[in-house]
Amino acid sequence: MDATFLFMMLALKIPIVALCLLVWWAIKQEPEPVDSQGGDGGSKVPPTRHPRRPLPRSPRRGPHGEPVPTSPPRVRSVVARARQTHGDHV
Repeated sequence: MDATFLFMMLALKIPIVALCLLVWWAIKQEPEPVDSQGGDGGSKVPPTRHPRRPLPRSPRRGPHGEPVPTSPPRVRSVVARARQTHGDHV
């Protein structure tokens, strides 16, 4: 038999068995008792949000900045040229 086949059939079963045991253990767990004091035990002050950083500045355009980059030149594909010449011969 091939060593790879043995590895696939035996060694890779270990994670599957571990997953099944973990799920079985989680199902059998007893739920934690809930305190009847009515609170979550934390403070009553709502958490404050951190201030966001300002957005980065956009690049300057206009008389004091760099000009807008030009668009790239158009390029015709070879397929379109071949299709055009093929249609002329027929």
